[in-house]
Amino acid sequence: MAIKIEKKIASYEVAKEEEELVEIPAAEVAEEDNVVQMHEALERPEELLGATYKIKTPLSEHSLYVTINDIVLNPGTDHEHRRPFEIFINSKNMDHFQWIVALTRIVSAVFRKGGDVTFLVEELRSVFDPKGGYFKKGGKYMPSLVAEIGDAIECHLRTIGMIKDEGLDEHQQKLVAEKRAQYEASQKQADTADDAGSDFPAGSQLCGKCSTKAVVMMDGCMTCLNCGDSKCG
Repeated sequence: MAIKIEKKIASYEVAKEEEELVEIPAAEVAEEDNVVQMHEALERPEELLGATYKIKTPLSEHSLYVTINDIVLNPGTDHEHRRPFEIFINSKNMDHFQWIVALTRIVSAVFRKGGDVTFLVEELRSVFDPKGGYFKKGGKYMPSLVAEIGDAIECHLRTIGMIKDEGLDEHQQKLVAEKRAQYEASQKQADTADDAGSDFPAGSQLCGKCSTKAVVMMDGCMTCLNCGDSKCG
């Protein structure tokens, strides 16, 4: 049946078939309604899980101890997850007392707000000390003490699963494995070539006097088994 349109068309859209409605069981709806999310009004339980991280820097004689306590939401259900709730920083050094107290209160408040708190790591890491940074144990450079506190927070967030390790993709893993196999093969070939036909123990060092790979540790002194040259005279 044709219909005559007497008014100006303001807009139009293509009619779609009605989608089949899926009825959600009432039990599932009730369960979703009872899921507890992290928010600032959440009361602190009597007992919390936590971990303490030691920070020892060359800037201070005393170490800093960063304690992060977590709250477990919806325990025993499919929606159970662990989230940071508060942070404490303690040290015998009182030089930084004021800003450390301020930092713990601000970071704890952000934790209790809920949502994605991983941005704190980059924010703290971007703080640079005008006097210069330092290298922590393991050779990692830290631009400031605040940055190392951020590093401790990142370590904790990785432990509880809030920050995921991206890792290498399949192609990168294959490439690294090939390069490692090539290196190990070349090292093995070089060691075999050096030690082949040698009358001296494997792993002997090169003698600076006779240019023979025959120097070994003997009686607490580096001694050449070929020419007898010894570091002890």
